[in-house]
Amino acid sequence: MAAETTDLDNLREQARRWLDDDPDPASRDELREVLDGLPASGPELADRFAGPLTFGTAGLRGPLRAGPNGMNLAVVTQAAAGLVGWLAAQGGTGPLVIGYDARHGSRAFAERTAQVATGAGRPALLLPRPLPTPVLAYAVRHLGAVAGVMVTASHNPPQDNGYKVYLGAQLGGELGAGAQIVPPADAGIEAAIRAVGPLAAVPLGPAGEVLGDDLVASYVGRAVALIAPDGPRDLKVAYTPLHGVGAAVLTAAFARAGFPVPGVVPDQAEPDPAFPTVNFPNPEEPGAVDKLVALADSTDADIAIANDPDADRCAVVVRDDAASAKSELASPAVASEDGPARWRMLRGDEVGALLADHLMRRGVTGLYATTIVSSSLLRAMCAARGLPYDETLTGFKWIVRAGGGAKPLVFGYEEALGYCVAPEHVRDKDGITAALIVAELAAGLKAQGRTLNDRLDELAAEFGVHHTDQLSVRVEDLGLIAAMMTRIRAATPTSLLGHPVTESTDLLPEADVVILHTDAARVVIRPSGTEPKLKAYLEVVEPVADGDVPAARARAAAAIAALRTEIATTLGL
Repeated sequence: MAAETTDLDNLREQARRWLDDDPDPASRDELREVLDGLPASGPELADRFAGPLTFGTAGLRGPLRAGPNGMNLAVVTQAAAGLVGWLAAQGGTGPLVIGYDARHGSRAFAERTAQVATGAGRPALLLPRPLPTPVLAYAVRHLGAVAGVMVTASHNPPQDNGYKVYLGAQLGGELGAGAQIVPPADAGIEAAIRAVGPLAAVPLGPAGEVLGDDLVASYVGRAVALIAPDGPRDLKVAYTPLHGVGAAVLTAAFARAGFPVPGVVPDQAEPDPAFPTVNFPNPEEPGAVDKLVALADSTDADIAIANDPDADRCAVVVRDDAASAKSELASPAVASEDGPARWRMLRGDEVGALLADHLMRRGVTGLYATTIVSSSLLRAMCAARGLPYDETLTGFKWIVRAGGGAKPLVFGYEEALGYCVAPEHVRDKDGITAALIVAELAAGLKAQGRTLNDRLDELAAEFGVHHTDQLSVRVEDLGLIAAMMTRIRAATPTSLLGHPVTESTDLLPEADVVILHTDAARVVIRPSGTEPKLKAYLEVVEPVADGDVPAARARAAAAIAALRTEIATTLGL
């Protein structure tokens, strides 16, 4: 009892010190309410002060709440001061460009970052309104900024927000110009953040210069220039931004490119930080695209496209009719709200292969890259077509640096619906330009009386069925993830699907990843970098005999189901 009383007294003292330094009256009131609830509110207070949000290569991300273990104005002020101080210490000159989405607190966090920058004597440029993350990544390169900050939690739950940092060419080099930070920059910024003294001593200047819409027009123009000007444009698209910030930019890009403007899900068209029509604002989550499918079905759309809330990811949904139902590569079929028609969302690996194949057919030469958790199909395509290929750790911060600059990167993707179709335009994943290239491909196939499913069958016939799936385990206690990783390392399988494991790779200490290979299967197990999940990425490769793609798909589907069961058992699920 004495120890508990001492712990509570220590928490009270930490909270009082935080209150004295917190610049936000609303946040102070919130924390006082928690204090007033003691001792019953002790666990909540302990969680808020369990430690500061750690600044890593993904920046900051966490729940909106008072205290060091949350996203709030105090944490953002400290982060901005640390970042600005680090930029100065590195000798970086030029403006800091700042973007933000429509989540709760995003604009205030962006404006405070600008005030900290100008208070330190550095010009700050604010994007004109809530905009997609790829627009910020573009702006860093386009404006020659020393760095960029994007205030967003991407596809996290509504109660979260985040803070991502991009470096310009001065400090990031040519490969990292406009890309997310990588070590050791993250550790350096984190150390600078921890060295910030009392927030009252952080000088604040004006809220910077608000950029005009010409920046957005420039981004759209560069995106549209990626597609052939004289190609087919007859394509009906249904679209949802999932209550995020993508709709205005995507529809403008489609219109400028000459495509019919996509139909947008009406009650998901405008930004809404509450995300009221979805349980989880991520296109990959069950039910997230139900309204999109209903719109696509009712308007007889050719394809449907979804962006995540900050529009750096792109999901593609296609009809699962009699001709395409034989495909078992993609996610389970989705039933329309308004009728019996069925659709299915293509996996990121499928869209990645389609985009890469399209660029290759257009004669785009250079380095093609993906990650260790993505399908091996891209490797096979590059080998067959004599194109350079590289494989990186997960995350676009690594993909855009693939090959170390020996060959110019022309395309990169990750299975989590992220695609970089023009690294010189945006050196990050970009759901807007990816959607444009998907539309170009789909319209060209439609003009030939064919579909995206038909092209996938052609790739399968040429390279074999590369069937991918994922086993994802969401947890409340992060210790469970560590326990599962310990379990797989202590009892690594020696066989999968009755075939011996020919290669077992543990990437520690560089990365918390275990990779298993057989002659026809691969499993990659790792913790998620952005969510409380353990992920196991599964792949089987099934040759196509005598051109019978459906039979190969059926064999691959059965094998992947069995592999999923084996891995779940190995993880103790």
